[in-house]
Amino acid sequence: METTWNNKVLSEAFGANEGTALRIKQAALVVLGIAFLAIAAKIKVPMWPVPITMGTFAVLTVGAAYGARLGLVTILGYMIIGALGFDVFAGSSAEKFGLEYMMGGTGGYLVGYVLATLALGALARRGWDRSVLLMALAMLLGNVLIYVPGLAWLGQLYGWDKPILEWGLTPFLIGDALKLALAALVLPLAWTLVGRARG
Repeated sequence: METTWNNKVLSEAFGANEGTALRIKQAALVVLGIAFLAIAAKIKVPMWPVPITMGTFAVLTVGAAYGARLGLVTILGYMIIGALGFDVFAGSSAEKFGLEYMMGGTGGYLVGYVLATLALGALARRGWDRSVLLMALAMLLGNVLIYVPGLAWLGQLYGWDKPILEWGLTPFLIGDALKLALAALVLPLAWTLVGRARG
C-alpha cells in the first residue's frame, strides 16, 4: 500500500476526500456518529454483575474510525446535545438530564470519552486499527483514559473514604473486556473488507 493509504483512518478510505463533497461527507459522518453514540448508550445487554452498556464501545470505535479531529467534533457534538437536555446518555432520563446529569457521578467518564476519542483517533492514524493485537491495546488504553478521570471525579464528588472502585470500576471490568475484544475485531475486519473492495 502507498504511504498515503497507510496514514488514512477508516472514514477516509471511502467517498470523497476533498472539496465540498468531503465537507458533506464529514457532516453526514458527524450526524451518524452522534446518533450511533446516543443509541449505543441506551443499549443494555444482560450480564453479571451489571448489564453491559454499549456507550464505551461506540466512543472507542468512533474515535478509531473517524480519527482524532472528526472524532472530537463528533463526541463534542454528542456532549452539547446532552448538555441541552436531550436524553442521549446511558443514565439520563426525562427526570435527570442536561448539565445537572453531566455534573453528577458520570461527569468524569464523559471527560474520559473525549480523551479516549482523541487517543484512539491518533493511534488509528498510525495504523493500530489494522491489527487485532494493536487495536486491543488501543482499546485498553482508551478504557484507562475513560476510567482515570471517571474515578477521580467520583472520589472528589463523594469522598475518597467511599468504595470508589466498587462503584465505578470493578463491576464493569468483565463487560469492558468483552467490548474490548469485539471492538478489536471490528476495525481490522472493516479494513480487510475495504481492502478487498478496492482490490
